[in-house]
Amino acid sequence: MSKAIKALMTQQLKDRFAGLDSACVVELTGLDVAAQEKLRRRLREKSARLEVVKNSLAARAFEGGPLGPLGKAMVGPCALVTSSGSLIEVAKLLVEAAREFSKLKLKQAVVDGDPSLLSVEDVSRMRGKHELLGEVAMLISSPGRAIAGCLRSPQGKIAGCLKTISEKAA
Repeated sequence: MSKAIKALMTQQLKDRFAGLDSACVVELTGLDVAAQEKLRRRLREKSARLEVVKNSLAARAFEGGPLGPLGKAMVGPCALVTSSGSLIEVAKLLVEAAREFSKLKLKQAVVDGDPSLLSVEDVSRMRGKHELLGEVAMLISSPGRAIAGCLRSPQGKIAGCLKTISEKAA
């Protein structure tokens, strides 16, 4: 392949992955076509995409960007899994798929542009955005609930005492 073609393909990859800051690297060697299509279909349901790219071109395209560390993880036959949604949900799906398809090998991932490489299994054990937002909402509302409980408590005791006094008087 000539240098001009490599430069053109690298630029196309840069353009395609420009807005992404999270991705997983997997190995599909040994999976038959039916299993690959089944995996691709499941990933599409999570608005994710699986594509095989040339390692050296991808490493050059990712250089200097949020996916830069993935260039080191792309060794041997690799495929890249990207998602417009939550990569954590996609990683959970990949771990389930790896149990079903024993030949699917999960490699490394980059989440939210963090320069450290994580294993796909580690990413799948992380909490998703919705879970974290739920926890934050619970933490924000818990002091209010505690105050409301304290305010209701003395009133309930007074009402109970008045009821007891009125029952004794009657």
